[in-house]
Amino acid sequence: MNAPAKTEDFVASAIPAGVFAETVTSVQHYTDRLFRFRMTRPESFRFRSGEFAMIGLMVGDKPVYRAYSIASPSWDEELEFFSIKVPDGPLTSHLQQIKPGDTVLMRKKPTGTLVLDALTPGKRLYMFSTGTGIAPFASLIRDPETYEKFDEVILTHTCREVAELKYGFDLVEEIRNHEFLAEVVGNKLRHYATVTREDYPFQGRITDLIRNGKMFSDLGVPHFDPAVDRGMICGSSAMLKETKALLEEAGLIEGANNKPGEFVIERAFVD
Repeated sequence: MNAPAKTEDFVASAIPAGVFAETVTSVQHYTDRLFRFRMTRPESFRFRSGEFAMIGLMVGDKPVYRAYSIASPSWDEELEFFSIKVPDGPLTSHLQQIKPGDTVLMRKKPTGTLVLDALTPGKRLYMFSTGTGIAPFASLIRDPETYEKFDEVILTHTCREVAELKYGFDLVEEIRNHEFLAEVVGNKLRHYATVTREDYPFQGRITDLIRNGKMFSDLGVPHFDPAVDRGMICGSSAMLKETKALLEEAGLIEGANNKPGEFVIERAFVD
């Protein structure tokens, strides 16, 4: 009854005012908890890599929206999103059922703090993510501007199980094989994936690996230095709080769109 609607089933009067109604072009399920989908991009829709949008579905006769980071870079002709599946979630219980041809709603104004403009110039950029918190970084690691501003980009991604890391590995592989990104990125991108509940070469919560120094030794980089290191954080609320404290202990100052700093956090949602 509340299945997502096909685009051809929509009539103009069913679309809420002030939103885009876009068509799903592809869906990929990674695990029973994670999936990504791509949809058409309105010609007038502009955003900065790392921002999020409010996306939704008509559930019954009402639109239901949630904040989702845009996982595609600002140059992409389509929009990509990476989502968790919540069995009883007001939106995700329906969103996880979408198929190509279905209609997804999107409000017209993107926003967010995980943008390059919110950081002061530096040399090494850390992107700390857990779970679906990797989504804004999926956008940023595919944006040439990231590599114009930083000599080294380190994407950390921590999940509970190995299978949940696949989206990140797919992204890096996509970049390595891309016709123009491969040359732009070169060897600047580092990918540091860890798990907390299964055997894996790199195990543990990222905050523990920072605290005990293992992340630095694994990557062969020095400890945080406010003069060169910049950070972006997106993930669970506990991880946000801990990573923020670790960066501040190292002397880095939090920034925002109106006052750039040495690290930024996305607080609009947590996974």
